Amino acid sequence: MTSAPGSQVTPRRGSRRRRHTLFAASAAAILSGLLAGCHIPGTSSGAAGPTLSTITVAAQSGVADAPLYLAQRAGVFRQAGLTVNIQNYDTAKAEISALTNGNVQFAVGDYFDFFYAQDRPSHPGFVVVADGYDAAPSVMEVLTAPGSNLTTPQQLAGQTIGTPEPSVKPFSPTTPYSEETLATQSALANAGVPVDRVHWKPLPPGQLINALQHNQVQAIVATEPTIYQAETEIGAAAVLDSCSGQTDSLPLDGYFTLGSFAHKYRGTVLAFRSALLKAQAAAGQAKSVRTVLASSEHLGIQQASLVTLGTYPTQLRATSLQRVASLMSTLNVLTNPLDVRRMVFR
Repeated sequence: MTSAPGSQVTPRRGSRRRRHTLFAASAAAILSGLLAGCHIPGTSSGAAGPTLSTITVAAQSGVADAPLYLAQRAGVFRQAGLTVNIQNYDTAKAEISALTNGNVQFAVGDYFDFFYAQDRPSHPGFVVVADGYDAAPSVMEVLTAPGSNLTTPQQLAGQTIGTPEPSVKPFSPTTPYSEETLATQSALANAGVPVDRVHWKPLPPGQLINALQHNQVQAIVATEPTIYQAETEIGAAAVLDSCSGQTDSLPLDGYFTLGSFAHKYRGTVLAFRSALLKAQAAAGQAKSVRTVLASSEHLGIQQASLVTLGTYPTQLRATSLQRVASLMSTLNVLTNPLDVRRMVFR
């Protein structure tokens, strides 16, 4: 569940406010145990120069950014001397606009969209602050309807696959236009499927399951929680793991800021990253993540207990992120080769 663009995450009235209070207490209890004496290498927040004590982070509340909410509500940012406000946006395009215009100081989003924006001639100069979420088996899949004759990846040739509509890169019938189509086209090619014979149909994310159920498409590319919903609501079945083969453990989402901001407020960026990585470490225990996902901004208790989770890294490896940029270049998404090392905040 996402809020309207630019809406701040705030407690709601009545019973939902009580749920927030209980959640905050639960999250704090979880983190106090997990983070006692916790030190993540390379997270020292000491730095000279000006700092900001209040910052805003653009996000799209979901599985990938759960540690951000965990850190905020459990007081981890506050312990680092930061007041962190989270503003929810519907699309990566809106996040990038907010970050570029200075309405927020950080943004969490998928690498495909931010790397594509970085490749544009008028790019604002993004810096990767932290690796937020990496793929694991079954976190992104091609699903078919129950009773479908499509049971192998090879049978997807000549079929129409529904995908979430693009946010930053315009739709293209021949090249990837999103994180989902990047990974899926690579996995299809790895399975010997002629990608040029697959037809792609962008759809609003909320319409993917309905389109599959009513035979408007023969398959869909989905991530959590849509995978869980499609399996439980209509009995959809997976025919391909999009993050397998060359895309196994592919980095999916990261935390970004502007290079100009990182240069001026280095101490703030270090403090933010240090606190965030403590929450990322705590997210290694699924219970803490599922506590966040069960909150009112996310999935609900039942879904949170059953969705498949990826991994939440505690180190930023440029070579790992380079896999995404190199794959984008190989599949003709980027105009120029992108050296991710130059984007990494150090």
